[in-house]
Amino acid sequence: MHPHHLSPPPVAGPGVFSRLAGWSRRRRWGALLLWLAVVTVITVGSQAAGSAYRNDFTVPGTGSQSAADLLERHGSRQAGDSVQIVLKDPAGLTGDRAAVEGTLETVSGLPSVAEVRSPYADPSAVSEDGTIGYATVVLDARVEEVPKEDITRIIDTARSAAGGGLTVELGGETVRGAEEGGGGAAEGTGMLAALVILVLLFGSVMAAALPLVTALFAVGGAVGLIALASHVFTVADFTPPIMMLVGLGVGVDYALLIFHRYRHELVRGTDLDTAARTALDAAGRTVFFAGCTVIIALLGLVALGLGALQGVALAVALTVLVTMAASLTLLPALLALFGARIQRHVLKQAAKAEARGTEEGHRWRRLATAVQRRPLPALLAAVVVLLALSAPAAGMRLGFADAGNDPATSTSRKAYDLLAEGFGPGFNGPLVAVSQGNEEAATALRRTLTNTPGIAATTPPLASSDGAVSTVIAFPSTAPQAEPTADLVHTLRDDVLPGLADRTGATYLIGGPTATAQDFADSVASHIPLFVTIVVGLSSLLLLVVFRSLWIPVKAAILNLLSISAALGVITLVFQHGWFGVQPGPVEAFIPVMIFAIVFGLSMDYEVFLVSRIHEEWERTSDPALAVREGLAATGRVITAAAAIMIVVFAAFVLSPSRMLQQFGLGLATAILLDAAVIRCLVVPAVMHLLGRHAWWLPGPLARGLPRVTLEARPPERA
Repeated sequence: MHPHHLSPPPVAGPGVFSRLAGWSRRRRWGALLLWLAVVTVITVGSQAAGSAYRNDFTVPGTGSQSAADLLERHGSRQAGDSVQIVLKDPAGLTGDRAAVEGTLETVSGLPSVAEVRSPYADPSAVSEDGTIGYATVVLDARVEEVPKEDITRIIDTARSAAGGGLTVELGGETVRGAEEGGGGAAEGTGMLAALVILVLLFGSVMAAALPLVTALFAVGGAVGLIALASHVFTVADFTPPIMMLVGLGVGVDYALLIFHRYRHELVRGTDLDTAARTALDAAGRTVFFAGCTVIIALLGLVALGLGALQGVALAVALTVLVTMAASLTLLPALLALFGARIQRHVLKQAAKAEARGTEEGHRWRRLATAVQRRPLPALLAAVVVLLALSAPAAGMRLGFADAGNDPATSTSRKAYDLLAEGFGPGFNGPLVAVSQGNEEAATALRRTLTNTPGIAATTPPLASSDGAVSTVIAFPSTAPQAEPTADLVHTLRDDVLPGLADRTGATYLIGGPTATAQDFADSVASHIPLFVTIVVGLSSLLLLVVFRSLWIPVKAAILNLLSISAALGVITLVFQHGWFGVQPGPVEAFIPVMIFAIVFGLSMDYEVFLVSRIHEEWERTSDPALAVREGLAATGRVITAAAAIMIVVFAAFVLSPSRMLQQFGLGLATAILLDAAVIRCLVVPAVMHLLGRHAWWLPGPLARGLPRVTLEARPPERA
């Protein structure tokens, strides 16, 4: 029996998106010129104003942030970040003293430099064999506040001293930031691959170009807007390539879904105007809900309160919003301008297919039939694969890449290796121990740290300008990214320093870059359960309202979590365990939440698109098995093409020189591949077949209490 609480029958009149398509078609030139004008103004304005991207990985309330605030308040020289000028001469550094000190004198007069400490004035700054030493350039601000051009001048000036057996390299987070590039050729590679797939899908360069043009308009406008917004909000400097990565993938994906439905209507013999209205009324609703889900997921990141990560989330959410707007307003205008040419090509292709006797979607119909014959084995096999890939994610270690992960040719990596060679691996990740108390308290701090297992060496206490605060630099015996170093930070805070504070009455804090990175990673990890709950809950509620079914949101949430966890497992294997020759290290701390937010929303895109078509057939036939077959037959081709485009766009970023972008690209590509190839083609048909009519079940009280979606005009519901 057909349940009474299903969604109302199909629309009987123009819906919101149909009217939007009609407006864009009637004012096609106006819509196109408006988009051109807006993007041009934004681009010119952003280029004139420039950008003010800056990283901020501080987390209020953490030990490292408290230490930094205390040092800054009391005028400590350790409040600013620093650059290491690393020197090596196999014959010994003594003979290079005049040249080195002359160069350091020049560096001390450069912008953003507060102080330069020569290795010749501090015996601890020279290795035991006298061949490796370092000068410390103390900056007058934190790394995110120092202009990149000032760091470049320091690098060029210091390296001018090299020669005659003397090697000069520079290290520090500021140097790494000045050396880092963008996405390289990733954007162009992804666009070219997307164009090839679209041409193969539609057999026409004109048809293939429309989704790409729509995506380029959207990305161009969004990048300019975020460059302007960076003057007001904290937006990380790695945001633009992430925006382009997501914008290109999502933009082509959304436009493709609408264009595919438009083409389907043309094949059925519908006129151009009706085809555009129907495509926007059906696929446009899918794009709208999918885009809203991505935006909701990204805005959930704002709740984490993690500095620059909030800016990244807002930037990507804005990119998705602009992309969605372009798909719903610009694409109909382009279809109106080029619709006649597209129609001729589409009908010609359809005639050839009919002459060959091939029915569109027949391969996907056969796949659905095969899954329905043995739904349980297909479901179990797919779930086992996803769980196996997810298993490594349980041991994922969050952190940040350091110079040890940089290309071997970079000066930051060479400096890192020289310091490790001359002073031990922990020298690249010093801990800044802060003492607020008298001189005896600072002395006791150094003595305690020196006797703590895991610490190789300490420096004498350095007092602030007002004498109220002292700092002791402690060098771990292990590398900054090593797990024992993270354990050491926790041990000092939880076990060592509290007892010392009780004995001396002083306040002790652990800060510095290594501790800051650990605090950020710990904060992200602690917020993940809340974040996942918010995103899954809101997205499931949205699906509950759209489909008026209890099991559809539950199924979607579980399957999306499986695909995301499997992608994180792959990232862990490749980047943490060093598969395929990758330099082992922790997974960037914000990668899991960013991938979760974006992939969860994109997966809902396919979910809404596929389940909507299944629901249409269920409404029409009341045959759940037939509805699954016809739904997959109607959407399988375009879902696969859309996924393939996003996979090549995302995977292209594995070619980026940035380790962070490599992780991001691999994670997104893997998640989309699993979602499209395993979940949508195998798991969803199997689950929907096993649920049968129950897939659309909704308890009566809940059905009466839920609001009805009225984005499309519908006839009054029968009593």
